[in-house]
Amino acid sequence: MRVLPQDRRLRVIVHCDGAARGNPGPAGIGVRIADERGTVLAEIARGLGVATNNQAEYTAVIEGLRRARALGATEVIVRSDSKLLVEQLSGRFRVKNATLQRLHKEARDVAAAFDLVRYEHVRRERNVDADRLANEGVDAWLAAGNTGVTPASPARLWEPEEERP
Repeated sequence: MRVLPQDRRLRVIVHCDGAARGNPGPAGIGVRIADERGTVLAEIARGLGVATNNQAEYTAVIEGLRRARALGATEVIVRSDSKLLVEQLSGRFRVKNATLQRLHKEARDVAAAFDLVRYEHVRRERNVDADRLANEGVDAWLAAGNTGVTPASPARLWEPEEERP
């Protein structure tokens, strides 16, 4: 009798969401990563500073994919309630905004490390855990004394400053 090798693929589902209170405004990301059986492998709730909702959505995907890779995932289903994000990452919609173009490229670069990545749009009701985590990230950022008045988000979210002579 011949023994077949074990399947070494780790397939995960990455539920992600971005939240911004104001657009732009205080923002955060929420990510929940589970295996095929639904066992939660990781969660992320993090404040970003001041960002737009779309910037937060993209950052959530990027951080979710990075964490999935760190967990050893080889195949990923990304689920988001942002139709725009899913359509852009799937290549069906163009990305016009310069900042989102950079985030889109970063997301595609991170996704390239996997054997398979599939993007699925889900209704908000099917993304409540990621939504909760994103709002926890915003709340934590605000609780730390940030006001949301001045941008405090990572530089990569914003347009680069022009060089001055």
